Amino acid sequence: MIRRADMLERVRTDETWDIVIVGGGATGLGSAVDAAARGYKTLLLEAVDFAKGTSSRSTKLAHGGVRYLAQGDLALVFDALKERGRMRNNAPHLVHALPFIVPGYKWWDNPYYGAGLMLYSVMAGSLGFGFSKLLSKKEVLRRAPTIEPQGLRGGVLYYDGQFDDTRLAVTLLRTFLDLGGTALNYAPVTSLLKHNGRISGVRARDAETDEEWSIHARAVVNATGVFADGLRKMDNPDANSILSPSQGVHIVLDKSFLPGEDAIMIPKTDDGRVLFAVPWHNHVVIGTTDTPVHEASLEPRPLDEEIEFLLAHAARYLSKDPTPDDVLSVYTGLRPLVKAGGDGENTAALSRHHTLLVSPSGLVTITGGKWTTYRHMGEDTIDKAAEVAQLPKRASITTDLKLHGWSKTPEEEPFAVYGSDAEALRKLLAEQPGWNLPLHDNLPYRTGEVIWAARYELARTVEDVLARRTRALLLNARASKEAAPKVARLLAEELGFDEAWQQQVEAYDQLASQYMLSDTKKTELNDHAMAVHA
Repeated sequence: MIRRADMLERVRTDETWDIVIVGGGATGLGSAVDAAARGYKTLLLEAVDFAKGTSSRSTKLAHGGVRYLAQGDLALVFDALKERGRMRNNAPHLVHALPFIVPGYKWWDNPYYGAGLMLYSVMAGSLGFGFSKLLSKKEVLRRAPTIEPQGLRGGVLYYDGQFDDTRLAVTLLRTFLDLGGTALNYAPVTSLLKHNGRISGVRARDAETDEEWSIHARAVVNATGVFADGLRKMDNPDANSILSPSQGVHIVLDKSFLPGEDAIMIPKTDDGRVLFAVPWHNHVVIGTTDTPVHEASLEPRPLDEEIEFLLAHAARYLSKDPTPDDVLSVYTGLRPLVKAGGDGENTAALSRHHTLLVSPSGLVTITGGKWTTYRHMGEDTIDKAAEVAQLPKRASITTDLKLHGWSKTPEEEPFAVYGSDAEALRKLLAEQPGWNLPLHDNLPYRTGEVIWAARYELARTVEDVLARRTRALLLNARASKEAAPKVARLLAEELGFDEAWQQQVEAYDQLASQYMLSDTKKTELNDHAMAVHA
């Protein structure tokens, strides 16, 4: 059992940490694993829950970035392709190869994209997932029977990676704890400690009890993603903002809209972005948009025009046209794009390279980048933090570090994401009558997985379980709302909370409603679609 109380006790009693990392998303967790693997005494603090923000709202792809290849950013693509291969090697229970079809509707589509995607395959080298090839129209329709057949001239098949983003975050958390690290969720940093003008630690608060601590550290890392400027201004109120975030919206549909095992990639949409239709956990994820936002939010909202854009493009390239009534969930993530000069309005053109900064006081900030390169970002970050803090020099060992749950023979569904923990989970499901029963008829989870999340994955709330330890919120927001009361009862019993814990159901209802299209919104979207086609 992994107890939050034990983590709290370490924070209260340990005098000085080598490294304190602020932010529990992909970058913070990757940095924490790298630091602990080198033997540095490391504390990770997350203001809400691990992967609460951008890291749980990706397109679920571990990829080199086809769009960046088209832009000529070969260095970024090459690095991401290497890291993609390492992700699969180190966590095969969570990362796997996924075939993609690029449908061709113009005479030049197949030779043009075929050449580019062959280069993409070759660049991956020994870490590649498979070589691309041209497909006839008949082969395209056999592999993806719901691709729009009218005008189809064939296509290109290539391979990229797919993963479950939050489950990888949880796996990184477990790996960090296995390595002796200490991690706390619901522990926001309220201020920075300084000595003679240099960062010497942080002041943090337990959001559950309001207990506060002064935590001393030789190095402090700012890995707060789209909120990085906030901590930088906590260090220096006059610091310039370096981020120009954008939001990407995804819709989730039933598997019938894209049966089979292949994903679809549209290389260039009306706004110049790449569009994906991706099979994921027996559903289909369609995304993404790219809309500049002026303020980062923990729960960004999709704009009507973004949902219309995704539905319209899905209808353009799928023979089975989705309507607002078919949308099971809508989720929105923010990209921590680093400003490249100018007004920052064209966020699709901003850098996905990661940026590492050290302030005059010694605050190490890591931001930008993408999920696929989390490991490389963590290595660079800890190299710099160790230098700033003058820690004993130790090389990173994460290139080939097998993550928690690694197994030569990955588990089959529905427990594949647990890897080698699947057998222990099965034993837990047999502990109590009913724990092996479905959590909800329209969700692929067992009731006892709630208990597992509380005992072994530091889940503290209904949202933690339904949004991140399972992916219920993204797969079917309405079903997750209906499961919330059961989850609350199980958590209250397992964690020893009183009846006030049931208030979480109300909070989760409000959250899940934001991931659903209301009847009013569905009517508006339908009316708009009819007007466009009139």
